[in-house]
Amino acid sequence: MLKIFKVTAILEGISYLVLFSNMLFIKINNPELYHTILRPLGMTHGVLFIGYVLLAFLLKKAQNWNFKVFGVILVASLVPFGTFYIEKKYL
Repeated sequence: MLKIFKVTAILEGISYLVLFSNMLFIKINNPELYHTILRPLGMTHGVLFIGYVLLAFLLKKAQNWNFKVFGVILVASLVPFGTFYIEKKYL
């Protein structure tokens, strides 16, 4: 399950950065592309985010994460590049 969490962390980080960059560059210049590009990217990122959080809760006990480490792992999902840091440091 740890390997699945690592892959999910990386994919969630990539989807967050792709979504963020597309929101900055595509939506400003072409707001009509929302339904064709941004909506599917947002849905993908949302599913990966929920998977990341659920897997973190499932692995908390198995990996013996204390409250501080677990909090850092959860907060990292909200920060750009945060999941990459978690993958390298804690996983």
